[in-house]
Amino acid sequence: MSKLKKLAIVGRPNVGKSALFNRICKRKIAIVDEAEGVTRDRLYSEADLFGYPFQVIDTGGINARSPALFNNEIKRQAEIAIEEADALVMVVDGVVGLTDLDQDLAHILLRTKKPLCLAVNKIDSYAKEDEIYLFQKLGIKRMVAVSAAQSWHIAELLETALQDFQKEGVTAPESLETKVAIVGRPNVGKSSLVNYLLDDNRCIVSPIPGTTRDSVDISFSQGEDLYTLIDTAGIRRKHSEHEVVDKFAAIRTERAIERADVCILMLDASSGITTQEKKIANMIEEAGKGCILLFNKWDLVKGFRMEHCLKGIEEEVSFLKHCPKVFISALTGRNVEKIFPIVKKVHEDSKVRITTHQLNKFVAAAMHRNHPPMVSGKRLRIYYMAQVDVQPPKFVLFVNYPELMTEPYRKYLYNQFREAYGFLGVPITLHMKGKKRTKEERLGHVKVKAIGEAGHEHHEHPEVEVLKKLDPSFDTDSFDASIFEDFEDHED
Repeated sequence: MSKLKKLAIVGRPNVGKSALFNRICKRKIAIVDEAEGVTRDRLYSEADLFGYPFQVIDTGGINARSPALFNNEIKRQAEIAIEEADALVMVVDGVVGLTDLDQDLAHILLRTKKPLCLAVNKIDSYAKEDEIYLFQKLGIKRMVAVSAAQSWHIAELLETALQDFQKEGVTAPESLETKVAIVGRPNVGKSSLVNYLLDDNRCIVSPIPGTTRDSVDISFSQGEDLYTLIDTAGIRRKHSEHEVVDKFAAIRTERAIERADVCILMLDASSGITTQEKKIANMIEEAGKGCILLFNKWDLVKGFRMEHCLKGIEEEVSFLKHCPKVFISALTGRNVEKIFPIVKKVHEDSKVRITTHQLNKFVAAAMHRNHPPMVSGKRLRIYYMAQVDVQPPKFVLFVNYPELMTEPYRKYLYNQFREAYGFLGVPITLHMKGKKRTKEERLGHVKVKAIGEAGHEHHEHPEVEVLKKLDPSFDTDSFDASIFEDFEDHED
């Protein structure tokens, strides 16, 4: 597989680089806002031009004349992108016109000797195209008038920017096996971990909370296993959510969780779990994603305090009790090598499918060890169990009356199931399906049974047909369908 060519989008702050990046990628990846410096990290995504795949890089706005800490770090991010890119697109604002900063940046880019194209943004009609010639003094020969907001001349821009690339033998990238979202509140060390893994300052690392505002997708490998790391912005406390960009970043965290196969919830071992992290943990469980708890800075915490912290976390969010826990130092790399074997295990467990035969054996054994309690003179009866989905695993218990399932007995079955099958770090759901209550439905089932018994044309029992659809391995020959007779005879 040939290595994809890289096209970097650069420019001073607030000229529309991220809007252009989103337009090229045909999906909203970068945060777009009127404030300067919204894109802090460099973002990577694959794109396609008439069947020709390439990689596009979005960078933070370069403001070479500002001494601010972030501007220096953003400038460094852009410099790295420029260094690794095969071709460059410099974006300028066609409405504001030429600025001194544009001229400074053009001078820097021309010195790289790399293929360079100027995108004069915010030009959305042919009548305005003459305005691009004001930018000729930059010395960039290739110029295209575009409008990222209106998708004006985007294909023409890409054709111009990519014309020097060698297209022979380039193929689309293979799908990465596992998408891993690194989530957590701001400043717990998410970007430090990514940087350590990659030995690359791709993400801005700063002691100021909230320095990663975008979700940054990064290709990564461990041996033969391929991963996409999604480094997200942390979710802040509510008092700081008045900032529009931080609201966008919180939404981006939710989207990253939805996209991921496995989520790494990163905690500061010295402070335990916070309200924000409980919220994120609940989001992970509701999304049905595998989860690993990663405790950073654990070497700063004494053993007793850590034990107390773990107990509190499991009490606060019960799902986390079943999640594997790894204790690391993102700064020194201690125990970091333990993370991805566990990621692989969690991902594999999320895809496990258990046959109906095995599940019914489990139900029989669990009920034999501990009979369901009587409720108002009635006893819960579980007739059979089937798996209906994976990633996350979902199971259905077919019972006589769902309301007879007490909470203690539900927890008993859940814990027994976890003990029997594991599902490390994976949320599982146990749904219950009760008997049909209408006479019409009951009589319909009786009619099918009566036809079979009378020697007329045989019809498979409706519930058996459902089982065959849910579980391709379901063996109708060895399954005793007589349990359904009892199931139906108890209809009210």
